[in-house]
Amino acid sequence: MYDVVIAGGGHNGLVAAAYLARAGRRVLVLERLGHLGGLAVSARVFPGVDARLSRYSYLVSLLPGRIVRDLGLPVELRRRRFASYTPVGGGGLLVDGADGARTAASFRAVTGGDADFAAWRRFYGLTGRVAERVAPTLLEPLPDRADLRRAVDDAEAWRELFERPVGEAVDERFGDDTVRGVVLTDALIGTFADPSDASLLANRCLLYHVIGDGTGDWNVPVGGMGAVTAALASAARAAGAELRTGMEVLAVDPSGEVAFRDADGKEHAVTAGRVLVNLPPTALSGGEPPEGSQLKVNMVLARLPRLRDASVRPEEAFGGTFHINEGRAQLARAYAEASAGRIPALPPAEVYCHSLTDPSILGPDLRAAGAHTLTLFGLHMPARLFRADPDRARAEALRATLASFDAVLAEPIEDCLLRAPDGTPCLEAKTPVDLEAEAGLPGGHIFHRDLSWPYAEDPADRGRWGVETEHPRILLCGAAARRGGGVSGIPGHNAAQAVLGGS
Repeated sequence: MYDVVIAGGGHNGLVAAAYLARAGRRVLVLERLGHLGGLAVSARVFPGVDARLSRYSYLVSLLPGRIVRDLGLPVELRRRRFASYTPVGGGGLLVDGADGARTAASFRAVTGGDADFAAWRRFYGLTGRVAERVAPTLLEPLPDRADLRRAVDDAEAWRELFERPVGEAVDERFGDDTVRGVVLTDALIGTFADPSDASLLANRCLLYHVIGDGTGDWNVPVGGMGAVTAALASAARAAGAELRTGMEVLAVDPSGEVAFRDADGKEHAVTAGRVLVNLPPTALSGGEPPEGSQLKVNMVLARLPRLRDASVRPEEAFGGTFHINEGRAQLARAYAEASAGRIPALPPAEVYCHSLTDPSILGPDLRAAGAHTLTLFGLHMPARLFRADPDRARAEALRATLASFDAVLAEPIEDCLLRAPDGTPCLEAKTPVDLEAEAGLPGGHIFHRDLSWPYAEDPADRGRWGVETEHPRILLCGAAARRGGGVSGIPGHNAAQAVLGGS
């Protein structure tokens, strides 16, 4: 008998396994796939091309430094100098983290004045204060709403992020459509929502994107996302956890019995004092799946594309987040089209280039030739658009998205794609339905379900860890836990603390 069985060997399950094994618990991790790490892995996607892509998840923000230190993880996260670039006509909006004067001049050129840059600095000063104060609470027992409000200690910040639709706040604070859209994209990543909706779902998405590890920075994992989960797996093994791949969990009984099937199709059962579930809730319990909303496109380029804006080098524009047709009005139009069951005519998307910050993911020949990776994340692509005919819809969404990308470049992106040895272009697209089929994510929802507030909404949950279920022996340790979502390790840490009785 094990002390703890963990269903699912994604990054959160590995975090929990490492903490529990280090505390002397006998731990078994069961992973359905042939590798550990879930979606936080690196892979050579294109045959014969020596590039290790972070195929599904790609940047790190929420992983707390405390977890890295506690587990002795040899991971390096590199900060990007350029926060973002947004093409506008023949120019663009560049946010340069090392040159405030250049950023101010860029805002002036795009917006025609200084008001939006001043509003930008005020708004991100506000989110920075919230990040500083909320981030430490994510590794502690749940506060209630009043506790967290006292921790934030900023009436304006609380109102703008926790009480009123973020779309309204952004529309009031900024006058320029492009600037409004750049701010709002963080409220829509992987989330199909109207930022002006009273549900405040977009607010919750924005909150997790700006909290980070107390800074809100989105950093590049050196060696790719697989380097992060490889370090976690090593830490868990070194502590004595048993990690088994090719083991599909079939059922979890409230008694602590876990039924699973091995790679040969043989069924087994094991019992534990506690079971930590690092799977979407509907994966085991059934029910209506949540709905993911993204198109992920992975590319290897022979060279970076040329820009219309002569004042910005491609290495600068793609060194941060490159926004494609993500103005406020464009986002609203795409949301309306997708809500009506149509793939948006001009899909909004954002792009980043891992290899500019970390060239180690490319083989030496590709580096010498000037090749680069490019990751595109398309918004407002809900699973419903791909249900009836997944292949046709994927092809249509990809065509529309590449056309949207081309509309802001000086040349077609397809002209820049590297060709594999067999002549095929180095490009792949993944829809929510693909993630459902390949990774077992119901609805392809990258957060397992809609993000929750980082406090106890039920008074009975105050002081608990946000991982508890109706069954005392079963805990959540994945993205579906409160304060889950993103490559954070936070639910894994919190589930381990719930087992260990930490406070």
